[in-house]
Amino acid sequence: QVHLVESGGGLVQAGASLELTCELSGRTHSSWGVGWFRQSPGNEREFVAAIRYSGLTTYYATFARGRFTISRDNAKNTVYLQMGGLKPEDTGLYYCAAQDGGASMKAENYEYWGQGTQVTVSS
Repeated sequence: QVHLVESGGGLVQAGASLELTCELSGRTHSSWGVGWFRQSPGNEREFVAAIRYSGLTTYYATFARGRFTISRDNAKNTVYLQMGGLKPEDTGLYYCAAQDGGASMKAENYEYWGQGTQVTVSS
């Protein structure tokens, strides 16, 4: 089993930057891919970005490409999501999730999920 804890969310103004952190613990010797997803009230959970265990392959949602960067430090069992140029529509609860051996853009392919960290962007 893998336990994930997100941090780094907060209230910021439009145009600001935030870095979210996802710390993995437990069965971290496996090759876990990690994805970030977000959900706002009344909307379905949507894919943001994902990274394979090697860190060499990344995937981004269209809205995230060019503004967000996903990275990881396997020595620290940590994955980061650097977000820039934040917009009010980026507001939501951001989750990280772990997938054994992959890094899908589909939430149903992830086995373990964190509790989420809230990001609120004011206009």
